[in-house]
Amino acid sequence: MKRIILFVLTNIAVLIVLSITARLLGVDRFLTQNGLNMGALLVFAAVFGMGGSFISLAMSKWMAKSSVGAVVIDVPQNATERWLVDTVARQARAAGIGMPEVAIYDSPEINAFATGANRDKALVAVSTGLLTNMTADEVEGVLAHEVSHVANGDMITLALIQGVVNTFVIFLSRAVGYVIDRALSGNRDEEGGVGIAYYISSIVLELLFGVLASVIVMWFSRQREFRADAGGAHLAGRGKMVAALERLRLMHEPSHLPSQMAAFGINGGLGDGLKRLFMTHPPLEERIAALLRAA
Repeated sequence: MKRIILFVLTNIAVLIVLSITARLLGVDRFLTQNGLNMGALLVFAAVFGMGGSFISLAMSKWMAKSSVGAVVIDVPQNATERWLVDTVARQARAAGIGMPEVAIYDSPEINAFATGANRDKALVAVSTGLLTNMTADEVEGVLAHEVSHVANGDMITLALIQGVVNTFVIFLSRAVGYVIDRALSGNRDEEGGVGIAYYISSIVLELLFGVLASVIVMWFSRQREFRADAGGAHLAGRGKMVAALERLRLMHEPSHLPSQMAAFGINGGLGDGLKRLFMTHPPLEERIAALLRAA
């Protein structure tokens, strides 16, 4: 649950930082000095909402390597590293994408992730715990799942969706905040501008809408996991993909990836009830069942 809360708070924090920056730069005063300019507000929301999302996407490989200490395999030093590079290369060719960077990071958890702004220059990383606790067939299934994420363009699509919902969060929070401020002031301010109620209400609404937006983004994240599982089954074979997910289910451990990377790992952890709305991944039982139904 802590990881889920951190993931949601990270997205909300980005919006708040952007909002504070806009206020310090006087953008809000410009938008409201003669009444709220809806067209200018929408442009402002789109620039900040989409801009922040794509900046994060552009930095995703660097952030991933830094946050988990992933070491890229430039020249394989042993048989395991050679097998990893060769397997990813074979799967990348089959998926029709450029060869991703292959990396290993030191962690006891069984996990792996893929990221990158360009499907032909992505990064696929696996944990030492995954290599230790999975068979070669299971690891191949995991790698195929991650390569499928890259081939599907999931990182880019997720950034687009995050940017769109951020845009609406920024737009709606200010539009509704302006209406609240006008109502509380009785429309008596003939010189335009806004009062303190606008700033307070828009911040509160950003928090509320940010949580609701996260529910939408998490729903999409869960759907793309089913597609990546299906793609992994196509690249590595359904048996290997099911075996990999079964191993994760039997280990029954939550993901410990940093919050900004949680959506890109193969193991999304556990959750039920309301927590399910904020899960980046569907339950492993559902993912396995979906693969078996497609057989």
